[in-house]
Formats: sequence, C-alpha cells, structure tokens
Amino acid sequence: MNVDFTPEQQSIREAIFKICERFDWDYWLKKDREGGFPFDFHKAIADGGWLGIAMPQEYGGAGLGITEAAIMLQAVAESGAGISGSSSVHLNIFGLNPVVVFGSDEQKRRMLPPLIQGKEQACFGVTEPNTGLNTLKLKTKAVRQGDRYLVNGQKVWTSTAQVANKILLLARTQDASEVKRPTDGLSLFYTDFDRRYIEVREIEKMGRKAVDSNQVFFENLPVPVEDRIGEEGRGFEYILHGLNPERILGGAVGIGIGRAALKRAAAYANERIVFDRPIGMNQGIQHPLAECWMELEAANLMAFHAASLYDRGKPCGSQANAAKYLSGEAGFKAAQTAVLTHGGFGYAKEYHVERLFRESILLRIAPITPQLIKCFIAEKELGLPKSY
Repeated sequence: MNVDFTPEQQSIREAIFKICERFDWDYWLKKDREGGFPFDFHKAIADGGWLGIAMPQEYGGAGLGITEAAIMLQAVAESGAGISGSSSVHLNIFGLNPVVVFGSDEQKRRMLPPLIQGKEQACFGVTEPNTGLNTLKLKTKAVRQGDRYLVNGQKVWTSTAQVANKILLLARTQDASEVKRPTDGLSLFYTDFDRRYIEVREIEKMGRKAVDSNQVFFENLPVPVEDRIGEEGRGFEYILHGLNPERILGGAVGIGIGRAALKRAAAYANERIVFDRPIGMNQGIQHPLAECWMELEAANLMAFHAASLYDRGKPCGSQANAAKYLSGEAGFKAAQTAVLTHGGFGYAKEYHVERLFRESILLRIAPITPQLIKCFIAEKELGLPKSY
C-alpha cells in the first residue's frame, strides 16, 4: 500500500493550512471562552470550495474521496482549530452521503448545492436519550398523513441545532413489533428545521463550546413526502452508508489534535529552562513525547488505509472502527502528555493545550465507544460470539 500523499493530495493539506492561518490559536481560545458558532471560519472553508470535497461534481462538489476529506479535516484539527473547527464543517463531508447514494436526481439537485455553497447548515438527528447506540430502538415517530409526515419525539447530542436550518432525521415509520427484521421500519428524511414545531435546548458541556450540542424536541413537525430519502422503512440501511466515513474522518481529526498538542509540547520542552537546561533534555520528558509520535503515526496509517479501502469500494468496517479507536486513544494521550509537559502552565488556558485535552476525550466517546468497537472487532475479525 502506498502511504504517501500524491502532489494533489498534499496541495489540499497546504491549502487548508493556508485558510486556517487566518484563524489562529487565539481565535479558537476566544471561541472556547465565549462560544458562538464560527461563521467566519465556516464561510472561509465554503468560499474555498472545500465543503463539497467529497460531493459529486455535477452538484457543485469536488468529486473527491474520503481520503481527501480526511486530509482536509486532519489539517483543520492540526492547525489548532481542534474539534471546534472540524465539527463546524464535518457534517458536509459524511452526513449527506445517504442523499448522494440513495436520493433521487431531484433531491440531489435541491439538497446538495446549498449545503456545498455554505448557504444552508444541517444538523444530524439520530441519537435519542433512552436508546444511545442501540439505533434500532429509536422511538421518534413519523406518521404519514397524505402527502406529508408528522414527526413527534426527541433527539439528543444534536450538534449545530442552534444555527441549522436543515436536519437529516431518522424516525420510526412502523412500530418495531410490526416489522419482519429489526432493521426495518425506520425512515430517513432531509428536511427543513422548522422551529415552529421544534424546541432546542443547548447542553452545557466540557469542550467544543463553539459548536453547540442540544436536546431537540419535535411536536407535529410536518415533513413533505418528497423529503424522504429512498424507500419508507429502509432508513437504517441508508444511514449505515455514512457511518464508516464518519469513523474514518473522526480518526483523522483525532490524529490532527494529537499532532497539534505534540507540536506545542515539543516547542515548550525546547524553550522551558529548569536547573539551567531545557526540560526537553530530560528523558522523562522526551520518552512520553516520542511514544505519542509513534502511536499517532501508527493510527494515521490505519486511518488512511481505511479511507483507501472505502474509496475503492471495498469492505472497511473493521478498519474504520480500528482507525477511530486507535486515533482516539493516541490523540487523547498526546494531549494529556502535552499538558503534563507544560507542568502547571499546561493548566492555564493561554497555553492552549488544556483545550485540546478537553476536546480530545470526545473522540474516545463518540460517535461510538471504545468498548463497542472492541466488541465489533472481536465478532467480525476473531469470530467470537456477538456480545450485544
């Protein structure tokens, strides 16, 4: 496997870094303190034509692969933007993949260009408070009445719902007791986020203050039939087409955060003088940082191996999950080590590494826990009995 980027791929990385130079560490520190969606950053990415990097060219996208999208989001995180920056644009990359794969030509023409151009912002309505990762037990209902559905229910951890005007929504259109297979009975919609029928409550959280997370409540939200993606009852099948890219891109972001933290730690270790010598001369400082570099590079190989498999249309579930797991662990360890390298100053916001540390733990939790990844690998790759 060729692990080197092509000149074209390298140019993507350089172009993203160039945009991110305008949004430096202090920009993201301010966003971390004050909150507020980074509209100016989002617009800069959109103006550069990057929001549609993995979308079809006929709808205004670049027509590139998840490999190129991973390069892009990794560069965003590595620039110092962390998860705050990458989360503000990541749904454009993987979220509407079900529309690309299963949407009609009319839906693609209507739904994709505004998102690619940055004129519309979407949120992702799947997770519910009482079901967690057990998506097949979703309770939000969409009941058909003539040429529309009425949606009632609740979602949680819905990112960007404070600013979104569209939602990709998974809802139950048939009771679980009535379906032949557990995966049937769920339908997928991409529709207006009409706040007349939706209540949004923001969740205060540990990090990523610039990108809101929310509880969302639906009360008789009208959804036109033409906003349903594909066939009724097959939404779970459709949503799966976005999960492997989500894990791969999350892996790329975790590596980016780890590299950003490691760079700041190494710079500080070279500059900080204690007992008349830089602390970077001490093996007690060097060895943990060296371990982090090796673990990040190993995770990076898995992430881009998974991306390559996906782009070539080959099975990649295990590799995508492994990439998410390895990069989540490596990114968190690098951020933690960066804080420890700074000593007391690592606890101070002005040195920036504590923000990366707080953000990095999210990639160990979401979009899937490390424990469930291990269960998946044990079943799929080792032939052990399913445990969940």
